Parts: sequence; C-alpha cells; structure tokens
Amino acid sequence: MKHITLLSLALFASLIGFAQGPEVSTWIRNTTGATGYAGIPSNVQLVQYSTNNVYVSATCIPGYSIGPWTGSPNVASNQNFVYCFPRHPQPQTGAFTKVGMGHIAVFSNGVSAFSATDARSYNNRNVWLQNGYYFEYVSFDNCLGHPQQFGEYHHHASPKCLYSTTDSTHHSPIIGYAFDGYPIYGAYAYTDTNGTGAIKRMRSSFKLRSITDRTSLPDGTSLSSADYGPAISTSFPLGCYIQDYEYVAHYGDLDEHNGRWCKTPEYPAGTYCYFVTLNDSLKPAFPYILGNTYYGVVKAGNLDSPGFHGGHFTITDTVVTYTSSVPVLANTKALSVLIENNPASDYFHFFIQPIAENNFEAQLIDATGRVVSQIDRVQPTISYTFDVRTLPAGIYTLYLNNGNKQHKEKIEVRR
Repeated sequence: MKHITLLSLALFASLIGFAQGPEVSTWIRNTTGATGYAGIPSNVQLVQYSTNNVYVSATCIPGYSIGPWTGSPNVASNQNFVYCFPRHPQPQTGAFTKVGMGHIAVFSNGVSAFSATDARSYNNRNVWLQNGYYFEYVSFDNCLGHPQQFGEYHHHASPKCLYSTTDSTHHSPIIGYAFDGYPIYGAYAYTDTNGTGAIKRMRSSFKLRSITDRTSLPDGTSLSSADYGPAISTSFPLGCYIQDYEYVAHYGDLDEHNGRWCKTPEYPAGTYCYFVTLNDSLKPAFPYILGNTYYGVVKAGNLDSPGFHGGHFTITDTVVTYTSSVPVLANTKALSVLIENNPASDYFHFFIQPIAENNFEAQLIDATGRVVSQIDRVQPTISYTFDVRTLPAGIYTLYLNNGNKQHKEKIEVRR
C-alpha cells in the first residue's frame, strides 16, 4: 500500500509539473487584490487545470488604465468569465470554424479579444460587414479598447498597453490564447519557422483589393445591385469593410488564419500560433488578431451565439489550482524600462522588462520635485499609461520604486 501511495504522489507531482506549461503559466494572475476600472478586481483571478483543460476566471478588466470612450454610452463592468481552453489543441481536419463577432480569444490579462468585424453591415444586408477598427476607432481609449453594450471591455486589435509593440529586438511574448487553444503572440518573431533567423515583424497575407467599386466579393462572386456596397469615397474608403480585403497566399508571413506553425521560446518543439499584425507605422494591420477562420477545433462554450453569452463554464472535471510563479531569481538585475511615445503631448506608456520584483510605485515628478501623477502596484511585463494632456510643457521624471529597487527616466512633455 505504501508503494502505491508513493507512486500516486509521484504521478500527481508529474501532472502538476507538466501542467505548468505556457497554457497555464502565461496568465497574469491578480494575487494582491489589485483593482482596476471602477474598483473592479483586475487581470485574472484564478487559473485551474485538469488533464485536458485550463480554466481561466477573469473580470475582463485589465490592470492598466482604461477609458474614456468618446461618444460611447457603454461602461466597462465585471463579466465574471470562466473560460475553458484545451490543453492539447487539435488542428481542424474538416471545415474551419468561422471567426464570428464577439469574443474570439482572451488576452493574458483576462481581457476579451474581438474579431475585426463589428455588429453592423451596409444597409443591414449582412454582405458588406463593417470593419470594427475603422468604424469604432473614435470610441477606443488610449489602449485601443472599449466596452460593448453589456460592459465587456475588449480589443479588436493589438493591445498596445499589454506588451511593447515597438520592441523589434526580442521575440514577442504570448499575449493570449484563442478559443481553439493555440497561443497568440505579439507582432515579432523569428524570421524562420524553425526558430532561427533575425527577429522580424510578422506580416499579414491579407491585402486591400484592387477594386474601384463594391460589386463583387473577394472570392470573385458577382453581386446583385441590391447587395452592392457603398461607392468607394472619403466617406467609405477602401478598407472600412471586411470584404475590401482578400487573402493572398504567401503575400506575407502568415496564413489565412493569421498564424503559422513555428518554433517559439515557449514552444521550442514547435506549435501552431497566431500573431497580432502591425503595419510599417506600427499601427494595427488587418485582420489584426485572427483571420476569418480558426486553425484548430474550437471550444464551443466560449463563443457567443444568439441568446447565449459564452465564457461562463461550470467546471465538472477534477482540477488543480495553479499557484506557482516564475522561479525567483537573485534580485541583482537592474530594471530595464521601455518608454513609448516620449516626447509626449497626450499619453506615454512604460513597461518594466521581466524581473523577479513586483509592486512598484510609479511617480511622475515635475521640475520642482512635485509628484503630479502616480500609479500604484505596478508590475513587470504589463504596460502602464500616464495621461499628460493637462500638464505644462517641460521635463519630468518617471520614478519607479518598490523599496528595493529604484529607476528613473526623463520624460519630455511638449505642447
């Protein structure tokens, strides 16, 4: 009996060790009771896993500042999501599952990723579908997110406050998982799929069609006049509808799902993965996150459907709560901080590179030594934003301190 008990413990320990892979450990867990927008607990509250699934409980509120949402009556609220992701994702061997509206994936901070399509179409014909990034951009906050009518805060494109979109010297981190269980990376990866070559920005293989009117679809289907789209004009420029784009194999680095099979730092043996896409100006590029279809078999209970709001799983299998963290390293490493949009006239963002330190206080200090703005409980690997729109032009100091480590950066505000 003693031998059986020891064997069982060994197998259990082996299961835990195996389960603490990227699909479990990537999530930004809130272990300090930190709150975000409207005092709602931020990031991911709980990660649980079984032999086949990973369950992620999240409010859909990030740790970074969100809002305001110009012209939108919607307000972000606690969604109390429990998402389920397969631990062993499988490629789809039949017809690919269409990427619909609503949430299609979850970012590592528990915030929803939406597709490129919004809920409207031209003349309500459901033929020319509106590009959400174009039509809804006015209501996006500085992090390129906004809430929908039920309070679900989400991003239609690369979440600029979650990771550094300008770091072209390192392979981007995993920033989320799609509902088929495959990871979503930031915009930068190895040139070669075998995990070698220089770091480069992944390019979408979708391109704007060479059309002068909207009388046919990307697959060549000719439309009846009732289903024509609006004339291409300054009011409806090329690119404002999903059907303005076409997929051209090998035009970029990624396939029709906006991903590829490749080796990554987290998956050295290789995996299929998606990449968010940016253009040469580092602005979101269509299809932004996922293409028109998923690559793998989708966990259906995550998806929205008429009368059903997905992402509220009841866990029925035996699960283990994930409590481990990145192994603690000697705290001799200096802080490395990335600053985006400096000089700044409206906002600037900062990001502490991974280090075994946390809970920093970030202060923005003017030339007289006065603290003009402050963010508490700043964590490495998460992007934060300071709003400087009301500050006078001048030189300021960003001061980071957690009682053990300190760091200063010069910030210039221009008018």
